Amino acid sequence: MEEKDTRVPSDGLSPEILRRAMKAFKKRLKLTALDEDSRLGRGPLSGGGKGVCAIQPPNQFPNEVWQELHRQGRLRNSGHGLYEIPRLKQ
Repeated sequence: MEEKDTRVPSDGLSPEILRRAMKAFKKRLKLTALDEDSRLGRGPLSGGGKGVCAIQPPNQFPNEVWQELHRQGRLRNSGHGLYEIPRLKQ
């Protein structure tokens, strides 16, 4: 039989809640980026935006979830309640 990882983070948040929160964050980030890319009104000679890098996390999950994901290194706190996915170091 396979054993599932049942370790509970220090805050008492289950791994399932953290997984669902991360999935919701990625989906929100993707939709926000698509919305930003499809905006009208950009100048034809402008260099364009750099895109969306940080967003306010979905409010379906409490702030403790986002703080735990930040503590684990899966999200980076950009300040003012915004989070982003950390970039890989090259």
